[in-house]
Amino acid sequence: MSETFGFFARQTIAALANDLRAGRRTSAQLIEASLAEIESRNTRLNAFVRVDAQGARAAALRADDELRQGIDRGPLHGMPVAIKDLIDIAGQPTTQGSALYLEHVAHDDAACVRQLRAAGAVPVGKTTLHEFAYGATGDRSVQGAARNPHASARMSGGSSGGSAVAVAAGMVPLALGTDTAGSVRVPAALCGVAGFKPAWGAISCEGVRPLAASLDHVGLFARNAGDVALAYGCLAPLDAAVAPATRIGWIVPSLLARTDPRIARAVHERLGAAGLPVDEVDLPAQLPQAHELFELFSTLQASEAFAVHAGDVARGAEAIDAEVLQRLRRGEAIPAWRYVRALAQREAVARAVAELLRRHEVLALPTVPMLAPAIGERTPRIDGAAVEVRAALLSLTSPWNLVGLPAISVPVGRIDGLPIALQLVAAAGREAALFRLASTLEGVA
Repeated sequence: MSETFGFFARQTIAALANDLRAGRRTSAQLIEASLAEIESRNTRLNAFVRVDAQGARAAALRADDELRQGIDRGPLHGMPVAIKDLIDIAGQPTTQGSALYLEHVAHDDAACVRQLRAAGAVPVGKTTLHEFAYGATGDRSVQGAARNPHASARMSGGSSGGSAVAVAAGMVPLALGTDTAGSVRVPAALCGVAGFKPAWGAISCEGVRPLAASLDHVGLFARNAGDVALAYGCLAPLDAAVAPATRIGWIVPSLLARTDPRIARAVHERLGAAGLPVDEVDLPAQLPQAHELFELFSTLQASEAFAVHAGDVARGAEAIDAEVLQRLRRGEAIPAWRYVRALAQREAVARAVAELLRRHEVLALPTVPMLAPAIGERTPRIDGAAVEVRAALLSLTSPWNLVGLPAISVPVGRIDGLPIALQLVAAAGREAALFRLASTLEGVA
């Protein structure tokens, strides 16, 4: 990672944890390093909307005192962590990136924040998101766009763009986001870090402002897959005894979306360079065509999102970003019968994907089909053809939200100076194998 990025871009959580226990660093020093990096970089990148320096310093001193007393809460003890501003932290605003919620202060920590604190992690602040988490571009928020640290005129991706930027730029070693259609994996891919969406329900969404409850997941960003695995193990059960993946299925990305051929080729070559047995996947006949699959997903997401935000539209439509408002109104127009039919169709898709995973232990494909577009771009070109930016960015990630499977994105190189990423998908319970395979692929030269 570029040496122009901050301290935590060059340090793994595992290494920092060893330094803490060896007395080479303290949590207080890590928090000061994080705060200094945020101060230095946030004006340009807009990763954070709020920093709680006082609370973070106090928590770090407690973490150091505990270690001196022999109380060790695990690999996240004393580690700075950023929290997407969709997730409640007691006493702090949860704005959801919206002018309607700038004064909304949370009474309690979200369940995932309580778990992080119990593991010894130290929240340092709240990160920028696409308003209401309803967008893949990360450039529609009352607090402004989160900017890609590799090229600040480019999108971070969304909706958890600020969390991805905070990790990629080296402001923190770990961040929480949410993922309803790809909102962790898309910004992870565009910003060049690891991003993990667990199985649906594996991490509680209590205290997380909903977008579409049957699709929402709490996810994680870190420098690499190993750090993601360490953090995930502090939040959910992780069966380390799971056998490694030996049957990998390559999903030709063009079957799901128009894809930059350079990305498809580079990602496939990374699998080959690892010397892994990879078979091309034959998609089941029961699986809908690509455009039908995304339409099915969008019907569910839009219907559920409007159910959540109908009151916001009624009381303050003029305060909602025009693009986000238009998307919400699409949900308002979907009849109930279409939503009910989509629920049944989702069950058929889940059965088809389960059949794929009986033949292939892990599915592999690019995370996103394009390089990071310019901020504000809505019809970028892929392989010479104009595409709608949201549908394109989410085309390779949203199917796995639809069926609630764990999926990880890891960086596997750059094209034109911008990151590209590989996505791996497995059955619930196979997370340890997913992390091991992701780490192997990250390490291929």
